[in-house]
Amino acid sequence: MTVHAVVIAKAPMPGQVKTRLCPPCTPEQAATVAAASLADTLRVVESTPAAHRTLAIFGDYRTPTGWGLVGQRGDGLAQRLAPAFADTAVPGMPTVLLGMDTPQVTPAHLAAVTAGLDRADAVLGPAEDGGWWVLALRDPLAAAGALRDVPMSTPDTGRLTAAALGRSGLTVAYGPVLRDVDTAVDAHAVAPRCPRGSFAATIRAHVPAAMVGAME
Repeated sequence: MTVHAVVIAKAPMPGQVKTRLCPPCTPEQAATVAAASLADTLRVVESTPAAHRTLAIFGDYRTPTGWGLVGQRGDGLAQRLAPAFADTAVPGMPTVLLGMDTPQVTPAHLAAVTAGLDRADAVLGPAEDGGWWVLALRDPLAAAGALRDVPMSTPDTGRLTAAALGRSGLTVAYGPVLRDVDTAVDAHAVAPRCPRGSFAATIRAHVPAAMVGAME
């Protein structure tokens, strides 16, 4: 199936991203981690078949070569998700939208999500913390409005998202479960799953295990 791949992200600015890494990180270190996570995510999406690739960004960020770029609209993540789908929609083409918090994502993960659209209107990739890391919609313009009132960043976000999509008449399938990187503990759990990327090298340099151990 031909899809449009969209990455939704915040520009990696100190004090604006990955704030739950602080402490043990400084805001500058947290922004460096965010930049590496975003870079690895973009690299994986670039190696995954897609008809179009777009970055939906909050803040200022240089457009990656070969990508489209749109700014996010709305207050809060829930309010920005629906416009992100709408502003990037290609008529007649499904959208696969993922965030920047799962640098361990692989082309195989994304292929599994895309394949799920053969049997469902929406495919949700659950996160270990109860949220979700990817959402694919067969008809993004018709379906994205269901997300506007779903609370984000809670242990029930995944369940509530699936319920909201179901109330809109959509069938929902599920993709692989991944762990979001929110805290330093998350970072050290995820880094070994993507050892050759920028993210793992950045964790070794800026979030050493001794720093995490001192917090426990």
